[in-house]
Amino acid sequence: MRVFFRVERGRGTVWAYMATDKDWDSEELRATVEAYVEMLEHERAGNIFVKKQYCKKLARTFGRSEKAYENRMQNISYVLSLVGRSWLMGVKPAKNVGTDIAARIEALLEEIGGYNDLPIVAFEIAAREGAGQKNLAQPDGMPVLESRRISVTQFQRNPLVQAWVLQQAKGVCEGCEKPAPFRGTDGLPYLELHYLQPLAEGGGDTVTNAVALCPNCHREIHHGANAQALVAWLYDTVARLMRG
Repeated sequence: MRVFFRVERGRGTVWAYMATDKDWDSEELRATVEAYVEMLEHERAGNIFVKKQYCKKLARTFGRSEKAYENRMQNISYVLSLVGRSWLMGVKPAKNVGTDIAARIEALLEEIGGYNDLPIVAFEIAAREGAGQKNLAQPDGMPVLESRRISVTQFQRNPLVQAWVLQQAKGVCEGCEKPAPFRGTDGLPYLELHYLQPLAEGGGDTVTNAVALCPNCHREIHHGANAQALVAWLYDTVARLMRG
């Protein structure tokens, strides 16, 4: 539903409309995700762009305020954070998004951005909302689970890249600079390889794009509120890393 209102301009009166919060149809949501993905591609390529211009264009097209699109883009960042993807610099994730819209954003990101992740966002948001409830009753759960086959893309990588990066780390996380929290079954300090520019987003399987992280830092760089600050810090402190 569109809410119409009267605008006085000089001697005349014109009618305009403002879309309501519940009026995010497929066309508008797609256009917003397309704008976000385009800006993200510009950012990764090092191109200059103005976020405000994108929001202004969307506002002119669909009749919603520019702020509404800024907020929705924060929701897109939140969806990306839930699936462990990098989000647009300066567009901090905001969780005030329903499971239905979030699932639609997730599907659009897969279609428009070429992401090939398992659909998990609706589940993760529902779980977080449940965890925030007071006196949540113990659920019955699902003793017998249904399953389905899903196709996932796997990249062919050079194991020597991981071996070299782990060797250079010498058992110390390159994020927090603390010793690995435990040893694996092979007796070696347990650290995990992370690509600063993800392979699925065009990053290379090279030592200039990879770091060795403890499990805690690895989860933070994928899902943490300060993930971008950690990425920036790694670029500043690990000499072999190269942007782009």
